[in-house]
Amino acid sequence: MDLSASDAIVHSPDGTMERLLEIMRRLRHPEKGCPWDIEQDFATIAPYTIEEAYEVADAIERGAWDELRSELGDLLFQSVFHAQMAEEAGHFKFEDVAKAISDKMVSRHPHVFGTEGNDFSADTQVDRWEEVKAAERAAKSETRVLDGVAVGLPALLRAVKLQKRAARVGFDWPSTDQVIDKIIEESRELVEARDTLTQDEVEEEMGDLLFVVANLARHLNVDPEAALRRTNAKFIRRFNAVEDALIAKGSSPEQSNLDEMDALWDAAKLAEREAKKTRL
Repeated sequence: MDLSASDAIVHSPDGTMERLLEIMRRLRHPEKGCPWDIEQDFATIAPYTIEEAYEVADAIERGAWDELRSELGDLLFQSVFHAQMAEEAGHFKFEDVAKAISDKMVSRHPHVFGTEGNDFSADTQVDRWEEVKAAERAAKSETRVLDGVAVGLPALLRAVKLQKRAARVGFDWPSTDQVIDKIIEESRELVEARDTLTQDEVEEEMGDLLFVVANLARHLNVDPEAALRRTNAKFIRRFNAVEDALIAKGSSPEQSNLDEMDALWDAAKLAEREAKKTRL
């Protein structure tokens, strides 16, 4: 490795892909690189990739645009990391990754990059996109309805994708009322399982209930992952308010009890609603 030439790229003030790729090569250099980066493999890096994707989603959810710039960089670096390891193993290079996604986007948008017109709605384009993806799956011998739905997706997101695939061939409830009835049924089965079945069977019943809840979210055009992230943030916000109120009284959650904390929770919820009315 010509370190002087490499240093010139690494320390360049330009924010180019060439610079980022060179930084990654240096980090993975078997003699001059970083010991931690050198010992990583696809399996050890994958959890970080997933985490960075969620941090991108979190920044968008909060409208934190300066953070989003940084988080997108972190996610891009994950792609570069995987591509560098793939190149070292002789699988492919980063340029192949860029070419593959470019080819895919051109192929899936003939109305933009081909001779077709684009005088149709976004919903129509979604249907056309699914048709193109179905053809791509068929070319890879993925001929069954549910083939190709990534196993590594978050469980709620994967549930929705599986349900959408099934719905396209008519396997779906026609109304939300039937989905809600199924939620009631699964809830009852879970209560019965709690009292009579093994822990493994209880887990299975809980999975059934969550799957139907994801189905209801799909029927209501709600992203269950986004909805749950939003509720998680609300829970943190309100519990922090409870904790702050206790601290103001010279107390703490550990020194309190459920009745007191529940009353403070209701007060925090009411305060949020009043603040929302004021903003409106």
